[in-house]
Amino acid sequence: MFSGPPADPAAPTMQASGVPSAVPLVGETGEISGLSERASGAASARRSWTAPLLLGAAGTLALLIALFGPGLMARGTGELRIPGAGLTTVLRTVLFAALALHLGELLAPQLIRPVRGRPRTAVRSWAVLASLAGAAAAAGQIVRLAAVSDLGITETYGTREGGLLLLIANGLGVAALCAASRRPALALAPLAVVIGAEALRAHPEAYSPEFGAALTVVHLTAASLWTGGLLYVLRTMWLWRGSPVAARALLGRYARLAIWLYVALAVTGTASALRRLPLDVVFTSAYGRTLLLKLVLMAVVSVLALAARRRMLRDTDPSVAHRLARREQVVLGLVVVVSAVLTVVPDPHWISLRP
Repeated sequence: MFSGPPADPAAPTMQASGVPSAVPLVGETGEISGLSERASGAASARRSWTAPLLLGAAGTLALLIALFGPGLMARGTGELRIPGAGLTTVLRTVLFAALALHLGELLAPQLIRPVRGRPRTAVRSWAVLASLAGAAAAAGQIVRLAAVSDLGITETYGTREGGLLLLIANGLGVAALCAASRRPALALAPLAVVIGAEALRAHPEAYSPEFGAALTVVHLTAASLWTGGLLYVLRTMWLWRGSPVAARALLGRYARLAIWLYVALAVTGTASALRRLPLDVVFTSAYGRTLLLKLVLMAVVSVLALAARRRMLRDTDPSVAHRLARREQVVLGLVVVVSAVLTVVPDPHWISLRP
C-alpha cells in the first residue's frame, strides 16, 4: 500500500517543485511570537511616551505664547506697553480654561445620557479644581491690578475692573461649592454671573460697550461649551474604548451640537472684529495681529473637526476620529491662550487714523 518508508517528522517537507516549504518548527514559532510580542510592546511603549511628550510640548508652547505673546504682537506698532501683560495673559488663560472645564462638565452628561448601550462608568470630575483655579486666577488679577495702580486691595475693589474681578472670583468659588454638592447643576447660576462680569470687564470702551459685552457673553459661552464639552467627550470615549459603538454615538451627538456652537462663534466673532478693529490697523496693531493668528488657528480647528466628522461617518471604529478630535482639542487650547492675549493688548482705536 505504501510506496516508501514513513517520512521523518523532523525533516522539512518538499513541495512539488522540490523546494522545501517554509513551515516553521515549534521552536521557531515560539521565537516568532516572542518577536511580535516584543515589537508590539515597543510600539505600545512609544505610544505611551508620545502623548505625554506632545502634551508637554503644547503646554510649554501655550505658556510661552501667554508670557511673550503680548510683547511680540505689539513690537513695532508704537502702542503703549501694558505693565505685567504676560502675567495677566497667563491668569486670564487659567480663568478661561476653568470656565470651559466646568461648563463642559455640565453639558457633556446631557449628551451621554441618551446613548444606548453605554458603559456605566464615568470620568472623574475636574469641576471643583477648575473653578478653584479660576477663582485664584481672578484673585491674582486683583493683586496685579493693585500693584500696577499703586492701590491697596480694598481700594482696588472700588474700581470698576477690581469690583468685577472680585465678582468673578466669588462666582467661581460658589460654582466650586455647587460642583462639590449633590446638585452640581446649580453651578450654572454663578457661572452665568462670571461670564457676564467678564464680558463687562472686557469692554471698558466708550463706544457701545453694552453691545460689545452682549457679543462677548455669547462668544465666551459658546467657546467654553465647545472646548470643555469636547474634552469631556474625549475623556469619556477613552474610558469607553471597549465599547466602540457607544463611543462613536457619543462623538456623533457632540458633533451635531458643535455645528451650532461654531456658527455662534463665527457670527459673534465677526461682529466683534468689525466693531472693534479699524481696517487701517489690521496689520499694524497688536490687536489686529493677534486676531489674525486666532483666525489661522480656528481654520486649523475647522479642518480637523471636519476630518474627524468625516471619519466618524465613514468608519465604524471611532479610533481615527478620536485621534483627530484630540488634535482639535490641542489647537483649541492654543486658541484659548491667543484669546487671552487678545484681551490684554491695547485697544486698536488709539492708533487708528480713521475719525
